[in-house]
Amino acid sequence: MAVSNTNNNNSSNSKFILALDDEIDIVTLIEQSLQNYEYSIFAFTDPVLALDHFNSNFKDCSLIISDIRMPGMTGYDFVKKVKRIKTEVKVILMTAFEINDIELDRCLPDIKIDFFLQKPFSIQQLKYMVEKTLQLKV
Repeated sequence: MAVSNTNNNNSSNSKFILALDDEIDIVTLIEQSLQNYEYSIFAFTDPVLALDHFNSNFKDCSLIISDIRMPGMTGYDFVKKVKRIKTEVKVILMTAFEINDIELDRCLPDIKIDFFLQKPFSIQQLKYMVEKTLQLKV
């Protein structure tokens, strides 16, 4: 399910952020929080729809924020597919669980993840992480 798309074009940057989590409360929080800071957001609860959207609009996507554990397609699998399309897209993975370096190396051996965001997180943490990630050089 595509939750929504919020296109705030108040900024000179037409790039967008794609947010993905199977919990509608989480993607709604991300969408509404970042919308307040004038980011353009496309929020999804379905990884397949999110991937379809990314595939059609990858040139304008600057950041992916994805949960790791979701039914149907893990965040790891989603990121692998996205990175095949646009290797330089920034990625923040979210999880409510401990990040296991061995699992990460096994699932994403050659793929760069910019940051991890531990759930639950505050709006301030989310904003800081997004700003920091978008400032990184490719």
